[in-house]
Order: sequence, then structure tokens, then C-alpha cells
Amino acid sequence: MDDGRAWELDQSDPVAYVREQFHLPQDAIYLDGNSLGLASKTAERVFLEAFDEWKTYAIDGWSHGQRPWLYNAEALGARLAPFVGARPAEVVATGSISVNIHQLLSSFYRPTPARSIILADTLNFPTDLYALQSQLRLHDLDVAGHLLCTASRDGHLIDEDDIIANMSDQVAVLWLPTVLYRSGQLLDVARLTDEAHRRGILVGLDLAHSVGCMPHRLHDWGVDFAVWCNYKYMNGGPGAVGGLFVHEGHFGGMPGLAGWFGSDKGKQFAMDDHLTPAGDAGAYQIGTPHLFSSAPLFGSLEIMEAVGIEQIRAKSLRLTDYLMRQIDLVLAPFDFTVVTPREHHRRGGHVSVQHNDAARIVKAMKVAGIVPDYREPNIIRLAPIALYTSYQDVEDAIQRIRRIMMDRSYDAFENERDIVA
Repeated sequence: MDDGRAWELDQSDPVAYVREQFHLPQDAIYLDGNSLGLASKTAERVFLEAFDEWKTYAIDGWSHGQRPWLYNAEALGARLAPFVGARPAEVVATGSISVNIHQLLSSFYRPTPARSIILADTLNFPTDLYALQSQLRLHDLDVAGHLLCTASRDGHLIDEDDIIANMSDQVAVLWLPTVLYRSGQLLDVARLTDEAHRRGILVGLDLAHSVGCMPHRLHDWGVDFAVWCNYKYMNGGPGAVGGLFVHEGHFGGMPGLAGWFGSDKGKQFAMDDHLTPAGDAGAYQIGTPHLFSSAPLFGSLEIMEAVGIEQIRAKSLRLTDYLMRQIDLVLAPFDFTVVTPREHHRRGGHVSVQHNDAARIVKAMKVAGIVPDYREPNIIRLAPIALYTSYQDVEDAIQRIRRIMMDRSYDAFENERDIVA
């Protein structure tokens, strides 16, 4: 029951002031920001500014205005770099996760008879596995024989020791998520990267479920390349431009998939029929900058930079701690089980709860004004977002779920499976 603790925590929360800068859903508690972050007033403003610059400058927008289009991807990459622990030249805002995985593997996966295996995990997001399989087929390699996926021991978590045990001298690339999308487990990237490099293995990461909710140190860890989306914790909007990191140790190479915007800016308009790639991560762009799908991200970054990623992470951990305690106290008697690791250094920004009736409960939650996320076959993901979720939101959501379970209102729904982003 509400003992006033949520109110006290909200009153003392140093991040609470930014909540009013977001467009919060009316009559609903939004706990799905790990799938799609909410719109902010700053994102809205910058988006409208971008449209106005198109109206005002037309073709001259490439070189005029507050954010000249020609340098859009690099300028935004430099703003994103601190959020992934990179140097500005190591990041470019371009593509999407799937496109960027293909670009980076086309550039860095160079199978030889001695080294041809891609090492991944069985709990990775489907798009990553599809891309890995596709890259193997493009090299005329048998997927079953060349994609090695480390298995989970319990269906929720991956043991880092098991990943390391699979790092044979036949592995060319290690591809992993920083945070597992179903369980919220945070992998020890520093350790895994060190172990991989000791064995001559390149390391690529998918940061989709960690960027924007915790600090990273990609450059210092020595990660070779990484991708992420910016529509979750970064609040860049649906279809927001993606992010791409290439460690400066790999600068100067030719991108696997060449495009005009990967050109050295000083030579781009020479219109040579052979690419002179940029000397930094900009070389890995394929197409024209995503002007309107990057504009809201510029706006969102104004808020995130003001708060700081360290403070965002601290609030996120406090919120998820509070959420898990409430689940233990209120929902455990109804057979809810938290599968997300409890330790701070082992979890991301969302909490995953297992229940045999998860699909029906999620339907009832939406009717009760809670926006969660469902994952097959029995996982409910709850993501209290540091920038706009209050402790009172968490408290109210738990009490509404308790009433659902007490009333068994979920019995009214068929046990069909929802496919949710």
C-alpha cells in the first residue's frame, strides 16, 4: 500500500524538474520507454525549426541555417559521443540498427579458412541474428556451421563465462547486445572485450537497450564497432536516425558498403568515380543524412545533456530498485517473478517480470491505464524512465496491477499473443 514513500522520493528527486518538459500520455502511466521514448517539448521545437529551415532556405539549407544539412550526421554524432563514451570523430548519426549492422559487418567481418565464425548469443534481438545470418550467406558460408550462439542456462540470462568458453581461435567476430532485450541483463562488456581481443577476435555491440540510460566507455574498453537506435531512452522519436561507432584504431579503412556521403568532406563534390572515404566514422555513412528523423534527437539531447548521463543512470537505478521492491511486496503473492538481475552492475533500465498469464495481464493493464510491454512467451517488461517517470507512477501502476489480479479482470481477455515493438 502507499505509505507516502513515493511522494517523499519524488519531492527529493533532483531529476524531477525535467518531467514537465515531456508530453505525458493523459490518463495513463507510461512504462514502455524502452521501446519508444516520449516526445519532449524541445524535440517538438527543433523538429518544427528543421521544417521551417526547409521552407526558408530550400537548397541552401545544405550550407545555411542553425544546423547545415551537409554536416548533420557528423554534428549529431559528436553530440552522441559522450553518451557512448566515444571520441567525437568515432560516432556518426546514420541509418538504422539493421542497416548499420550490415555496414559494419560488411566492413570488418573478413572470414578466412582459419577464422570464419561469428559468435553471438541465443537471446539476441531477432534483427541482429537475421543480419548475422545474411552476412554469412553473402560470403557463401553455411549459417549452421559459422554462427555460434552461446546458449542461456535458464532462458533469461547469459553467463559471461559461457561466452568466453566459446571464444575459439576460429571466431572472427563477437557480436553481443550490451543489455538483453528480454531480461534486462547488462553484460560485462569490458571483460568480454578484453577476453576477445586476447584471442584476436573483433568485438561489435548492439547498444539498443543501454544507450541513454547508462554511461558507456566504448573507446576506453577498446570495442571495435557498435550500433544503436535513438528512439528508446534517447527519446528521438519513432524512426529516429540510428547511431554508429567505429574505434579510431580502425580509421582509414574502406567501408564495406560505399556511399557518396561516406566521402571525405573536402573531396565529396569533386564527383570522382572512386570513393575517397572520410578519415573517421563518417566514412561508414551510406546515404543522405536523415534530416527530419534526426531533428527531434537534437532537441531531446538538450534535456539529456543538461541532466547528464551519470545522474540519469542514478535515477534509473533508484526507480528500478523501487519498482522491484514493490513487485516483491505486492505482486509476488500473485505469482509474479522478477527475472532481471538485482545487482546494479548487471542490469539495464527496465525490469522484466515473468507470469504464466502475462499476455492476458498486459491486455488488462492497458485497459487499466498502464502502458507496459509484452515479450513472448510470458514476460512483461516495465521501464520507468528517469527523465519522466515518477515514483508515484510506479506506486500507482503496482496498485492497479494488484487490483487486476484481485479482481481477475484479465480473465476477460483471450490468451492471444500481442506483437509489440
